[in-house]
Amino acid sequence: MKPAHAAYSRLDALYLWQAATMAMVRADGPDFSARQMAILTAVYLDDYPHTVRSLAKSLGVTKAVITRALDTLTRYRMIKRCADPRDKRSITVGRTALGSRYLAGFADQICSHMPQPRPTQSAARPSRVVVPLTPRR
Repeated sequence: MKPAHAAYSRLDALYLWQAATMAMVRADGPDFSARQMAILTAVYLDDYPHTVRSLAKSLGVTKAVITRALDTLTRYRMIKRCADPRDKRSITVGRTALGSRYLAGFADQICSHMPQPRPTQSAARPSRVVVPLTPRR
């Protein structure tokens, strides 16, 4: 759910990131690294099939880095590796019910810490830098 024309300050964005990260660290479940979370959210937010190669390219890291992160995410059953039906030599990265529930809970944590948007002084020229909190599509 996107906030309608919400303007957040950089400080608001950092406090939100800190609160969400602290909630993840304090929770009973795993606390993933930023790289692992980037991979996990990419798999769940993008509808197309992911491979080690495609994830490495989109994150700008090596395939070995992606493989290590996928090993951890697989161990926690947040993702699953599947044979690519189009190319049996290739592996795709798939979603799991546990991963979906984990990200839903994480999103709920973020939403519970979101500050109320403050009105800008002028709709045409805001007085602060706007930090988008949703990915652009």
